[in-house]
Amino acid sequence: MAHNHTKHAKNLAHQGMDRHEVSTTLIKGAVMSAGAQSGKTLMSTITKHPLLLVGIGMVAGYYAHKHRKDIIASVTSVGDKGKDFVLQQKENLEDIVAETKESLE
Repeated sequence: MAHNHTKHAKNLAHQGMDRHEVSTTLIKGAVMSAGAQSGKTLMSTITKHPLLLVGIGMVAGYYAHKHRKDIIASVTSVGDKGKDFVLQQKENLEDIVAETKESLE
């Protein structure tokens, strides 16, 4: 593992990065790798213990029920923003088509 990081550091240094940039890049990579590994471990544990999975589902359900009004409001807001975006794009497209017709005449 250390060999790969050393090789990667030399490659980054060769690309013109200074020591700070190289160390920052290596730290980011190590954190992402650790996060992925802990995620695998967590999922492995959950799948091996069905009661843990049921408990997590109950907790998620409780919080979803507790915050249901906020969830519904945010989903509605996102839906309204999506509709507004589509209407705005439709108007922009109509303007472009009208300008094109005017320039052809």
